[in-house]
Parts: sequence; C-alpha cells; structure tokens
Amino acid sequence: MTETPTLSKSQRAYQWIKERIATQHFTPGYRLVLGSIANELDMSVVPVREAIRQLEAEGLVTYLRNVGAHVSMVDEERYRASMQALSLIEAAATALAARHLTAADLQRAREINLRMTELLTDGGSFDPHAFTRLNKDFHAVLYQQCPNARLVELVEAEWARLGHMRDSIFTFVPDRAGASVAEHEEILTLISTGAPIDDIEQQLRLHRAGTLQAFLSRTEHATEGAMA
Repeated sequence: MTETPTLSKSQRAYQWIKERIATQHFTPGYRLVLGSIANELDMSVVPVREAIRQLEAEGLVTYLRNVGAHVSMVDEERYRASMQALSLIEAAATALAARHLTAADLQRAREINLRMTELLTDGGSFDPHAFTRLNKDFHAVLYQQCPNARLVELVEAEWARLGHMRDSIFTFVPDRAGASVAEHEEILTLISTGAPIDDIEQQLRLHRAGTLQAFLSRTEHATEGAMA
C-alpha cells in the first residue's frame, strides 16, 4: 500500500489559502496578513511567505511594497483579451470538429449539460466552481475532435490562461449560468441537425460574447457602486 506523501508546511499553507480564494472566503482585494495565517496554521511566517510567492506566480495573489499581499482582482483587460481570443479560436475549432462528432460525442455533451442544469435546479446553493469544470468539459467534447491539432492546442492554452485568472468567472456572474446552459442546447441542435459550419461558428462566438458582456457589466456596476 502506497502511503500518501506528507505535505510540507509551505504546501499546506498554499493549499489552505488557495482553497479559501477558490471558495470566495477570501474575496478579491482581501488582505492576506502573514502573521494571522501563520497563527491559524500553527507555523512560522516563513512557509506562509513561500506559499504567498507561489500564489503570486499563479496570479491569484498580488504583492505590493508597503501594502502587503492581497487576493488579486480579476484583471478586466486580460480577461477581455483572453475571452475575445477564445471566442475566435474555439468557435473555429468547434466548427471544424462538427462534422467529426459522433452520436456518442453529442450524447456525452448533452449529459454534461444536463448535470450543469441540475446544479442550477437542485435547490441547494449554486457551486460556480463545479459549474465551471462541467462547462469546460462540455466545450472540450465539442472542440477536441477538430482535425487541426494546433488549433486545439491554442484553445486549451486560452482555457488554461482563464483558469489562472480566476477559478470560476461564474462566481462573479452567477445569473449568466442559466443562459449559458440554454445556449449550449442551441449549439448542440445546430451540430446535430447538420447546420452550416458558419452558423455553428457564429453561435459559439455569440455564446462567448454573452459571458464576456455579463462580466463587463458586473464589473462596471461594482465600480459605480464603489464610487457612489
């Protein structure tokens, strides 16, 4: 029986902080006080500082001289750029993959979308992180059959870039989740009925544009509220 390796103190601190960022216990802008975290975890500030550096490298934490460390805000310009890029390349990859998708592929995508719907209707609190993971799986089923391997690499690189910015954008725009699921059904209908490739590509672009617009509207409202 293989024993689970023991985490170092810095690894424990890293996982502890990252989990609280992911669950929004530590919200964007939250100040991370090294001494308080060290006391909470019963360790010195040295491993906590190492954990903060790792999180800073991943873009989850920002450190400013004379200010300290705080949870990074979503970089609006970087997010906009990545979403616009993903809108173009993922739409193209999915359109090219459409004629290569099997009935089993489409059934798999529908099952994932059904699970996303269940997250919205199970009566419990909405889990944006689980929703985002399923959302990524849904789109992967559709674009990974693209015959252009380089295009698939580019799509996955942009997905990874978005993940580094924030584990789940649906944390900020939970109301967008329902529309996203409905749009998935529209995409599947176009593919399954043999719609023109251009129509499928256009629908994917509109789908991405909807999420981007929802996020930008949310940040604009937040900024206006802070200035009021």
